[in-house]
Amino acid sequence: MKMKNPEIELIKNGKRLDGRNLDELREIKMEVGVLKKAAGSAYVEWGKNKVLAAVYGPRSLYPAFLKDPTKAMLRCIYNLAPFSVDDRKKPGPDRRSVEISKVSTEALESVVMTERYPNSVIDVYTEILQADAGTRCTALTAASLALANAGIPMKDLVAACSAGKVSGEVVLDPMKEEDNYGDADLPLAIIPRRNEVVLLQLDGRLTREEFDRAYQLAFDGALKVYEMQKKTLQDAMKKSAVVGD
Repeated sequence: MKMKNPEIELIKNGKRLDGRNLDELREIKMEVGVLKKAAGSAYVEWGKNKVLAAVYGPRSLYPAFLKDPTKAMLRCIYNLAPFSVDDRKKPGPDRRSVEISKVSTEALESVVMTERYPNSVIDVYTEILQADAGTRCTALTAASLALANAGIPMKDLVAACSAGKVSGEVVLDPMKEEDNYGDADLPLAIIPRRNEVVLLQLDGRLTREEFDRAYQLAFDGALKVYEMQKKTLQDAMKKSAVVGD
Protein backbone atom coordinates (compact mmCIF):
# COMPACT_ATOMS: atom_id res chain seq x y z
CA MET A 1 0.00 0.00 0.00
CA LYS A 2 1.50 3.31 -1.15
CA MET A 3 1.47 6.20 1.32
CA LYS A 4 -0.05 9.60 0.57
CA ASN A 5 2.53 12.10 -0.62
CA PRO A 6 3.08 14.63 2.20
CA GLU A 7 3.95 17.47 -0.19
CA ILE A 8 7.46 16.11 -0.82
CA GLU A 9 8.80 17.20 -4.21
CA LEU A 10 10.30 13.88 -5.31
CA ILE A 11 11.44 15.10 -8.75
CA LYS A 12 12.58 18.62 -9.56
CA ASN A 13 14.01 19.77 -12.89
CA GLY A 14 14.50 16.17 -13.98
CA LYS A 15 16.47 15.27 -10.84
CA ARG A 16 15.47 13.11 -7.89
CA LEU A 17 15.88 13.80 -4.17
CA ASP A 18 19.31 12.16 -4.13
CA GLY A 19 20.46 13.92 -7.30
CA ARG A 20 20.06 10.96 -9.63
CA ASN A 21 18.68 11.03 -13.15
CA LEU A 22 15.44 9.16 -13.78
CA ASP A 23 17.30 6.19 -15.32
CA GLU A 24 20.21 6.05 -12.86
CA LEU A 25 20.99 3.31 -10.34
CA ARG A 26 21.95 4.02 -6.74
CA GLU A 27 25.56 3.31 -5.81
CA ILE A 28 26.18 -0.43 -5.43
CA LYS A 29 29.03 -2.19 -3.62
CA MET A 30 29.55 -5.97 -3.58
CA GLU A 31 31.90 -8.33 -1.77
CA VAL A 32 32.08 -12.14 -1.47
CA GLY A 33 33.69 -14.49 1.03
CA VAL A 34 32.87 -12.33 4.04
CA LEU A 35 31.95 -15.19 6.43
CA LYS A 36 34.52 -17.89 7.19
CA LYS A 37 32.11 -20.51 8.57
CA ALA A 38 29.67 -20.41 5.67
CA ALA A 39 30.16 -22.43 2.47
CA GLY A 40 29.77 -19.15 0.60
CA SER A 41 28.80 -15.61 1.50
CA ALA A 42 28.28 -12.13 0.13
CA TYR A 43 27.69 -8.60 1.34
CA VAL A 44 25.89 -6.03 -0.80
CA GLU A 45 25.32 -2.32 -0.19
CA TRP A 46 22.75 -0.91 -2.60
CA GLY A 47 22.04 2.70 -1.84
CA LYS A 48 21.37 2.60 1.90
CA ASN A 49 20.42 -1.09 1.83
CA LYS A 50 22.90 -3.37 3.58
CA VAL A 51 22.41 -7.11 3.04
CA LEU A 52 24.42 -10.14 4.13
CA ALA A 53 23.89 -13.53 2.45
CA ALA A 54 25.26 -16.90 3.58
CA VAL A 55 25.06 -20.38 2.05
CA TYR A 56 25.22 -23.59 4.07
CA GLY A 57 25.34 -26.96 2.32
CA PRO A 58 24.83 -29.05 0.41
CA ARG A 59 24.20 -31.14 3.52
CA SER A 60 21.97 -34.06 4.45
CA LEU A 61 18.30 -33.15 4.68
CA TYR A 62 16.23 -33.94 7.75
CA PRO A 63 13.61 -35.16 8.44
CA ALA A 64 14.31 -38.02 6.05
CA PHE A 65 10.86 -38.02 4.44
CA LEU A 66 11.70 -34.66 2.82
CA LYS A 67 14.65 -36.14 0.90
CA ASP A 68 14.41 -36.32 -2.87
CA PRO A 69 16.67 -38.90 -4.58
CA THR A 70 16.66 -36.81 -7.77
CA LYS A 71 17.71 -33.40 -6.46
CA ALA A 72 18.53 -31.17 -3.51
CA MET A 73 16.03 -28.96 -1.76
CA LEU A 74 16.87 -25.26 -2.05
CA ARG A 75 15.69 -23.02 0.78
CA CYS A 76 16.09 -19.25 0.65
CA ILE A 77 15.28 -17.50 3.93
CA TYR A 78 14.80 -13.71 3.79
CA ASN A 79 14.87 -11.92 7.13
CA LEU A 80 14.46 -8.26 7.96
CA ALA A 81 16.49 -7.57 11.11
CA PRO A 82 14.52 -5.78 13.87
CA PHE A 83 16.96 -2.86 13.76
CA SER A 84 16.97 -2.53 9.95
CA VAL A 85 14.03 -0.11 9.78
CA ASP A 86 13.13 3.15 11.54
CA ASP A 87 10.34 1.57 13.58
CA ARG A 88 11.76 -1.47 15.33
CA LYS A 89 10.37 -4.62 13.71
CA LYS A 90 9.10 -7.56 15.75
CA PRO A 91 11.69 -10.40 15.50
CA GLY A 92 10.84 -13.45 13.42
CA PRO A 93 9.17 -14.05 10.06
CA ASP A 94 6.08 -12.14 8.99
CA ARG A 95 3.85 -12.50 5.94
CA ARG A 96 6.07 -10.27 3.80
CA SER A 97 9.30 -12.11 4.64
CA VAL A 98 7.61 -15.49 3.99
CA GLU A 99 6.42 -14.23 0.59
CA ILE A 100 9.85 -12.86 -0.37
CA SER A 101 11.52 -16.09 0.80
CA LYS A 102 9.20 -18.06 -1.47
CA VAL A 103 9.67 -15.98 -4.63
CA SER A 104 13.43 -15.78 -4.01
CA THR A 105 13.66 -19.57 -3.69
CA GLU A 106 11.73 -20.01 -6.94
CA ALA A 107 13.98 -17.52 -8.75
CA LEU A 108 17.18 -19.22 -7.57
CA GLU A 109 15.84 -22.73 -8.30
CA SER A 110 15.82 -21.76 -11.97
CA VAL A 111 19.64 -21.57 -12.03
CA VAL A 112 20.98 -23.85 -9.27
CA MET A 113 21.79 -27.36 -10.50
CA THR A 114 20.05 -29.12 -7.64
CA GLU A 115 20.20 -32.45 -9.48
CA ARG A 116 23.90 -32.64 -8.58
CA TYR A 117 23.06 -33.13 -4.88
CA PRO A 118 20.28 -35.70 -4.34
CA ASN A 119 18.84 -36.17 -0.83
CA SER A 120 20.44 -32.90 0.27
CA VAL A 121 19.50 -29.36 1.23
CA ILE A 122 21.13 -26.05 0.32
CA ASP A 123 20.19 -23.22 2.66
CA VAL A 124 20.58 -19.60 1.61
CA TYR A 125 20.10 -16.99 4.33
CA THR A 126 19.70 -13.31 3.46
CA GLU A 127 19.75 -10.91 6.39
CA ILE A 128 18.65 -7.32 5.80
CA LEU A 129 20.83 -5.28 8.15
CA GLN A 130 19.57 -1.93 6.89
CA ALA A 131 16.55 -1.38 4.65
CA ASP A 132 15.93 1.46 2.20
CA ALA A 133 13.56 0.14 -0.53
CA GLY A 134 14.42 -2.60 -3.01
CA THR A 135 15.48 -5.10 -0.36
CA ARG A 136 14.21 -8.14 -2.29
CA CYS A 137 16.34 -7.19 -5.31
CA THR A 138 19.35 -6.55 -3.09
CA ALA A 139 18.81 -9.85 -1.24
CA LEU A 140 18.51 -11.84 -4.49
CA THR A 141 21.68 -10.21 -5.80
CA ALA A 142 23.55 -11.13 -2.61
CA ALA A 143 22.12 -14.67 -2.52
CA SER A 144 23.20 -15.34 -6.09
CA LEU A 145 26.71 -14.11 -5.32
CA ALA A 146 26.89 -16.25 -2.17
CA LEU A 147 25.85 -19.39 -4.08
CA ALA A 148 28.54 -18.75 -6.68
CA ASN A 149 31.08 -18.08 -3.92
CA ALA A 150 30.13 -21.44 -2.36
CA GLY A 151 30.99 -23.20 -5.62
CA ILE A 152 27.44 -24.44 -6.14
CA PRO A 153 27.00 -25.33 -9.84
CA MET A 154 24.72 -22.77 -11.50
CA LYS A 155 23.53 -22.21 -15.04
CA ASP A 156 23.95 -18.47 -14.54
CA LEU A 157 23.62 -15.81 -11.88
CA VAL A 158 20.29 -14.24 -11.01
CA ALA A 159 20.39 -10.46 -11.36
CA ALA A 160 17.66 -8.17 -10.06
CA CYS A 161 16.56 -4.56 -10.17
CA SER A 162 13.37 -2.52 -9.82
CA ALA A 163 11.67 0.44 -11.45
CA GLY A 164 8.75 2.56 -10.33
CA LYS A 165 6.48 5.50 -10.99
CA VAL A 166 7.18 8.68 -9.04
CA SER A 167 5.41 12.02 -9.50
CA GLY A 168 4.10 10.82 -12.85
CA GLU A 169 7.56 9.76 -14.07
CA VAL A 170 8.87 6.22 -14.57
CA VAL A 171 12.18 5.88 -12.71
CA LEU A 172 14.86 3.26 -12.17
CA ASP A 173 15.71 1.84 -8.75
CA PRO A 174 13.39 3.76 -6.37
CA MET A 175 14.78 4.73 -2.98
CA LYS A 176 12.82 4.79 0.28
CA GLU A 177 10.96 8.08 -0.17
CA GLU A 178 10.09 7.22 -3.78
CA ASP A 179 8.90 3.76 -2.77
CA ASN A 180 6.79 5.09 0.10
CA TYR A 181 5.20 8.01 -1.73
CA GLY A 182 5.44 6.90 -5.34
CA ASP A 183 2.62 5.46 -7.43
CA ALA A 184 4.04 2.03 -8.32
CA ASP A 185 6.98 -0.32 -7.83
CA LEU A 186 8.05 -3.10 -10.20
CA PRO A 187 10.83 -5.46 -8.97
CA LEU A 188 12.26 -7.83 -11.58
CA ALA A 189 14.89 -10.61 -11.64
CA ILE A 190 16.39 -12.26 -14.70
CA ILE A 191 18.70 -14.99 -15.95
CA PRO A 192 20.80 -12.76 -18.23
CA ARG A 193 22.23 -15.43 -20.57
CA ARG A 194 18.71 -16.60 -21.42
CA ASN A 195 17.01 -13.19 -21.25
CA GLU A 196 14.56 -15.03 -19.00
CA VAL A 197 12.49 -13.34 -16.29
CA VAL A 198 12.29 -15.34 -13.05
CA LEU A 199 10.65 -12.71 -10.84
CA LEU A 200 8.19 -9.98 -11.78
CA GLN A 201 5.90 -8.25 -9.32
CA LEU A 202 3.92 -5.00 -9.35
CA ASP A 203 2.70 -2.89 -6.47
CA GLY A 204 0.52 -0.01 -7.68
CA ARG A 205 -0.89 0.87 -11.07
CA LEU A 206 0.78 1.57 -14.41
CA THR A 207 -0.60 2.19 -17.88
CA ARG A 208 0.55 -0.23 -20.59
CA GLU A 209 3.06 2.34 -21.84
CA GLU A 210 4.34 3.00 -18.32
CA PHE A 211 4.64 -0.73 -17.64
CA ASP A 212 6.66 -1.26 -20.82
CA ARG A 213 8.97 1.62 -19.87
CA ALA A 214 9.36 0.40 -16.27
CA TYR A 215 9.98 -3.18 -17.43
CA GLN A 216 12.71 -2.11 -19.84
CA LEU A 217 14.35 0.15 -17.26
CA ALA A 218 14.38 -2.64 -14.66
CA PHE A 219 15.65 -5.20 -17.19
CA ASP A 220 18.49 -2.93 -18.31
CA GLY A 221 19.26 -2.16 -14.67
CA ALA A 222 19.46 -5.87 -13.89
CA LEU A 223 21.95 -6.32 -16.73
CA LYS A 224 24.16 -3.64 -15.17
CA VAL A 225 23.91 -5.41 -11.82
CA TYR A 226 24.87 -8.66 -13.55
CA GLU A 227 28.09 -7.09 -14.85
CA MET A 228 28.90 -5.93 -11.31
CA GLN A 229 28.24 -9.44 -9.96
CA LYS A 230 30.59 -11.00 -12.51
CA LYS A 231 33.32 -8.47 -11.82
CA THR A 232 33.01 -9.04 -8.06
CA LEU A 233 33.44 -12.80 -8.51
CA GLN A 234 36.30 -12.38 -10.97
CA ASP A 235 38.13 -9.98 -8.66
CA ALA A 236 37.69 -12.42 -5.74
CA MET A 237 39.13 -15.27 -7.83
CA LYS A 238 42.14 -13.16 -8.85
CA LYS A 239 42.74 -12.18 -5.25
CA SER A 240 42.49 -15.81 -4.14
CA ALA A 241 44.95 -16.87 -6.85
CA VAL A 242 47.46 -14.24 -5.73
CA VAL A 243 47.14 -15.34 -2.10
CA GLY A 244 47.53 -18.96 -3.17
CA ASP A 245 50.75 -18.17 -5.02
